[in-house]
Amino acid sequence: MSLRSDILNESRKTLTLGLPLIGAQLAHISMSFVDTVMAGNYHPNDLASVAIGSSFFMPIFTIVIGVLMALSPIIAQLFGSRQLHLIGKKVRQGLWLSIILSIPAILLLNNLHPVMNLLGFSPEVITITSGYLFALSWGVPAVFAFMVLRFFNEALGATRPALYITLIGLAFNILGNYTLIYGHFGFPELGAVGTGWATAIVFWVMFLVMLAYTISRKAYRRFRLFSDVRLPERRHIGEILRIGTPIGISMGMETSMFAVVALLMGSLGTTVVAAHQVAINIASVTFMIPLGLSMAITVRVGQLYGKNQLHQSRFAGFTGIALCTTIMSVAALLMISFPQQIVGIYTNDPEVIRMASMLLIMAAIFQISDGLQVGGSGALRGLKDTKVPMIVNLAAYWGIGIPLGYTLGIVLEWGPMGLWAGLIAGLTVAAILHNIRFYRITKKMTARKQHAGTGALY
Repeated sequence: MSLRSDILNESRKTLTLGLPLIGAQLAHISMSFVDTVMAGNYHPNDLASVAIGSSFFMPIFTIVIGVLMALSPIIAQLFGSRQLHLIGKKVRQGLWLSIILSIPAILLLNNLHPVMNLLGFSPEVITITSGYLFALSWGVPAVFAFMVLRFFNEALGATRPALYITLIGLAFNILGNYTLIYGHFGFPELGAVGTGWATAIVFWVMFLVMLAYTISRKAYRRFRLFSDVRLPERRHIGEILRIGTPIGISMGMETSMFAVVALLMGSLGTTVVAAHQVAINIASVTFMIPLGLSMAITVRVGQLYGKNQLHQSRFAGFTGIALCTTIMSVAALLMISFPQQIVGIYTNDPEVIRMASMLLIMAAIFQISDGLQVGGSGALRGLKDTKVPMIVNLAAYWGIGIPLGYTLGIVLEWGPMGLWAGLIAGLTVAAILHNIRFYRITKKMTARKQHAGTGALY
């Protein structure tokens, strides 16, 4: 087959896996949007409480999900190498780990009162936020367990269930908010606290539906997922933690970089904060596309690596990275061509539109870096290579991105453009280094296989 045919074929396979994951990611962030809008229409204090509570919850959620994400390459490689007897064990131990990790998460969410006092929030907002987080914490074990089953399904190539179940969750989220925020159908009027209970219920609904799907699928019976339940085993949990902890830290560092920039924006005035929020929200939506594709890249690279098809694994990785970058280049072109029209969807304030349009053009620049970065990270995850990428992210985001952004934006008084220049620099350095590492690792692997004479590369 020609190179063009190979690229088109691999792109088709990656998109087949990735498109449902993109939809699932978009549906997931839609839940946060729905919570914000519905709580905001109830009372400003409730809107503030949801925003503050989400700011506390999301870093915890992101780090834990990063740890559990290790199951995707682990199971993908086992499936590719036909070590099917180990897959059920990994899923069971992943579920145990999700329960173990939910304990400190719940304790933390329910003991943030002193932190909120320290940050100077009003007593009323602290009371509402504490109630919101208490309600939300009841859903933590369910959402962590859901993610374990989701990563199991995705590792085998079944990515549509995540989309359908997340859409079900979104529907329940809207109904739950309507019922519990405003007090309909005989339920009490709870405001933002109702949002927390609605989210907790949604998490349990999603977990139970995913569990029912996984149990009912005949093709999964060979894995004996729940036929040999054992207590937590250090060997299996240790492997998940060894691969997943760097992923969680990496995701936490990227999230925290954007959070720090948002806080620094606060010192530059209300208009700047509003413009930044608009631009970063647009960039977050477009980021869901390469993020979903990166999960598909992990599965493709992992399965082919497990089959010892090293050249094909390398080809799948680079094809996926190119696909992410191409799509983000299109997004960048749209941002550069129609900045004011896009920003106008969010606000009609002339000054915010002017500032956000400028930032959106800068966001267009890091779209390409983001595509390269997340695609490269997904390819490396497929090889279970996570420690070095974590170090790269630490150096890129906190060694370059934050210091440079602070220096340009605050010290040299470039304002928001300087802070965003730091973001671009951090993401670009991470993108370059992740892709160089994937190139070098896979080149060594294929050369070693060729030298050993264990099979042809093509």
